[in-house]
Amino acid sequence: MNAADAMRSAIAQADGVKGTTYPNPPVGAVILDRAGAIAGVGATQPPGGPHAEVVALRRAGERAVGGVAVVTLEPCNHHGRTPPCVDALVKSGVSRVVYSVSDPNPVAAGGAKRLADAGLSVEVGVLAEDVAGGALRQWLHRQRTGRPHVTWKFASSIDGRSAAADGSSQWITSEAARADVHRLRAVADAIVVGTGTVFGDDPTLTARLPDGSLAERQPLRVVVGEREISPDARVLNDDSRTMVIRTRDPHEVVRALSDRTDVLLEGGPTVAGAFLRAGVVDRILAYVAPILLGGPITVVDDVGVASIVQAQRWRYDGVLRFGPDLRMSLVPG
Repeated sequence: MNAADAMRSAIAQADGVKGTTYPNPPVGAVILDRAGAIAGVGATQPPGGPHAEVVALRRAGERAVGGVAVVTLEPCNHHGRTPPCVDALVKSGVSRVVYSVSDPNPVAAGGAKRLADAGLSVEVGVLAEDVAGGALRQWLHRQRTGRPHVTWKFASSIDGRSAAADGSSQWITSEAARADVHRLRAVADAIVVGTGTVFGDDPTLTARLPDGSLAERQPLRVVVGEREISPDARVLNDDSRTMVIRTRDPHEVVRALSDRTDVLLEGGPTVAGAFLRAGVVDRILAYVAPILLGGPITVVDDVGVASIVQAQRWRYDGVLRFGPDLRMSLVPG
């Protein structure tokens, strides 16, 4: 197996633990033996548990000697809850380390130099775009900016309507698309909506499995706005924790969630417009169904654009199909 194929396996390992490792990053690792066969795989364990490299090395055992370690993130070079991963790699006897993305955290960075100084061959950048846009996307953003990564998620018809003229919206998208949304919720740290969504839809904002039962991990539910919501609102039930923030300022909301990494914005057109005007949306996930609705209920209100020259510019970084629907991922252009 070559380094790129091994990195794809490491990416799959990281994807499998996303949402369970905070505040540590979701990292995947693969150990190849001297012959290039997989000797061990691993992913970051919940806080206090071993990092991906250590898990993979333990599974590889003596087969790691003279082999190659393939890791999605530069191995850490500091002692936190666990010892530095670079120490484990040097001790294991691997001869080469391949990683995709450098660690932007100055506390943990420097692993590559430590490995090179110990005589190991080091390669960086293998499938870097795939890794940076995958499970590590939100963690890398928080390390670089100091604030959580905010994804505005919405479902619409192809003409940009979030509901029919009479207000009905269940269901615009297919069961397959809705299942993907619940998968995203299950690995997110928080879901944000406005009081208007609570009054209009009375959502539970939970992550559910295909059989309708609650997922093991639930995000924090966040309601923003100045109106009081009913104590009987379903968003206040015992399915998960709920935070109510009495503000209409997106910057205050982001500050209140500063200890989080992955935030989903699922509010209606007013809240979406406010976050877009404030410039705190880092990604758009648009689930678009092949239907036409017309009418006045659009996915977003005013975004501060008076003419075409002021248009917010975004670029696609991925398009997937779920049943008849498309999921378009966009990042600022």
